[in-house]
Amino acid sequence: MQEGLSSVFLPFNFYISMISLIVAAAENNAIGKNNQLLWHLPNDLKFFKNTTWGMPVVMGRKTYESVNKPLPGRFNIVITRQADWKAEEVIVATDLTDALKKAGETNCKETFIIGGGEIYKQGIEIADKIYITRVHAVLDGDTFFPAIDEAKWALAASQDFAVDDKHAFAYSFQTWVKK
Repeated sequence: MQEGLSSVFLPFNFYISMISLIVAAAENNAIGKNNQLLWHLPNDLKFFKNTTWGMPVVMGRKTYESVNKPLPGRFNIVITRQADWKAEEVIVATDLTDALKKAGETNCKETFIIGGGEIYKQGIEIADKIYITRVHAVLDGDTFFPAIDEAKWALAASQDFAVDDKHAFAYSFQTWVKK
């Protein structure tokens, strides 16, 4: 069994890909308010699309409903407790364990957890990697990414970007790996 999976039971009879979190978060870890993002950063959207393309993306139902459609070019897996909830071109899962099992059935090399706040809290314990677009601002939010514990995670890469005519906030693309 892959290291870090102790808090989530996964049977041995399916492929376990690398588990990664991908998120854009402010300096205070705010990621959204009223089920909406707090910024519009075109380069972050491109990074997200290019990084997750062709892979399973795991999200909670509220995150899915904020996007309001399946993300093209990816296996969309939505976690919900609503037994009768369905959406076209979406794989429905009952919890994170079920979602990761279904992601493993795709035989993709990496599975991305893409939100929201509660799913990130569960996922950070079992993830291998975190891709974070750190938005250099403190913003008012009602949904937050969990703090990255530097005793457990190492910053492997960081690339900084300044404010420009398309980006109202400075930001950094960071990659963290589990120690």
